[in-house]
Amino acid sequence: MSEKIRKTPEEWKDQLTPDQYEICINHGTEPPFSGKYNNTKLEGKFKCTCCGEELFSSDAKFDSGSGWPSFWEPLSEDKIEYISDTSYGMVRTEVNCNKCGAHLGHVFDDGPKPTNQRYCINSISLQHEKDEESQ
Repeated sequence: MSEKIRKTPEEWKDQLTPDQYEICINHGTEPPFSGKYNNTKLEGKFKCTCCGEELFSSDAKFDSGSGWPSFWEPLSEDKIEYISDTSYGMVRTEVNCNKCGAHLGHVFDDGPKPTNQRYCINSISLQHEKDEESQ
């Protein structure tokens, strides 16, 4: 894994839109069914909006009906940072980009086989880029 990216809040504000900053840096959540990647069938990789790290593949994307893009696994476990989240009276596992710390969403144990995982990710946290083979 490459070296982690560290930026001040001011540096992130200069780089990101206000909505990206709210979700990725302040750990916000976009409204359900509002994100551009919720219903997408685009093939390729989904990268971190903040640092460009490849995080998820369209091969692992599925329609969970939750209102957010959902994946049953990341490209690699070392791409994701897992943090216990007890906000709002719930116990959840927050997922962040391991390279820059950007908030992506949460992972739940109600996904499809083979992992039974549902990575419920904010569209704003992702940037789609087609695989080189399909360009």
